[in-house]
Amino acid sequence: MTDDITRGLPAPPPSGAAALPPGTYAGQVVLVTGGGTGLGKAIAAEFARLGADLVIAGRRADRLKAARDELAAVPGAGRVTAAVCDIRDPERVAEVFDAAQAAVGLPDVLVNNAAANFPSPAEDLSPNAWRAVVDITLTGTWFMTREFGRRHLAAGTPGSIVSIGASYAWTGGPGFAHSAAAKAGVKSLVETLAVEWGPYGIQVNGLVPGLVPHADMTEAIRAGLDQGGGRDGHDAQPARDGDRGLGARQPALRVGAPRELGWAATFLASPYARFITGHTLVVDGANWQRRALVNPEVTPVRAQLGRGRFTP
Repeated sequence: MTDDITRGLPAPPPSGAAALPPGTYAGQVVLVTGGGTGLGKAIAAEFARLGADLVIAGRRADRLKAARDELAAVPGAGRVTAAVCDIRDPERVAEVFDAAQAAVGLPDVLVNNAAANFPSPAEDLSPNAWRAVVDITLTGTWFMTREFGRRHLAAGTPGSIVSIGASYAWTGGPGFAHSAAAKAGVKSLVETLAVEWGPYGIQVNGLVPGLVPHADMTEAIRAGLDQGGGRDGHDAQPARDGDRGLGARQPALRVGAPRELGWAATFLASPYARFITGHTLVVDGANWQRRALVNPEVTPVRAQLGRGRFTP
């Protein structure tokens, strides 16, 4: 329950607004993994709005084609190309960079957005399930980052990397042991490579989204959000008194909008953030820092996920 002066954080500017001057990324090439859907596509759209040439990579050709057409129609967008890529395959990663260079040039910015995730009690995770998440989220991010860094180091050119993280890289993630471990590795890469590659003009930063509902969320993640009931707050509308929606469970009293994550990414990689490196920016309305005055009763992860007693 809230009082009559609690309004939460204001809603963001409307869709189509830009966070930086027009043309900030004109003549720049931005490669976004997982750019065919969800938050990756939303991030790509904000770079496109600022004049970037885009390369979007993903595993599904049909989604990439639809996203390419959508992004090409964004006002201000440069050229948009798409590449089918499983980032777990270092040879295919190198081929994507080769194709990007041939089509639009060496990417100036890499956004490591591709990841895998699903909720599970730790004891239920099979070796294949663990590998699937860690190999995409951490190892795939490393293969993309390594290829980007090596090419810029060889060419003697600056660049910027933004890797999408998660707040449980700091706190741990009950129910998401695989993803939390992988995202902790991503955060470590950000901090390590910022120091190693800073002398060569390569920035490395992280970006953590909070609760940002979008149409491409997996059924498992959506089910977990819907478990609390109420609306999804898809366009970041403030919650009202008595609203039991997702926004009411955030200190901001609203959820995030995908474009807000895109604005943060375009800033971190921009000329206006050149002295920011090795940093992970959390865009979640302070939700990950929230603590109750009195801790609620503990409900084991198995019970939260509706699992019965564990049997090997």
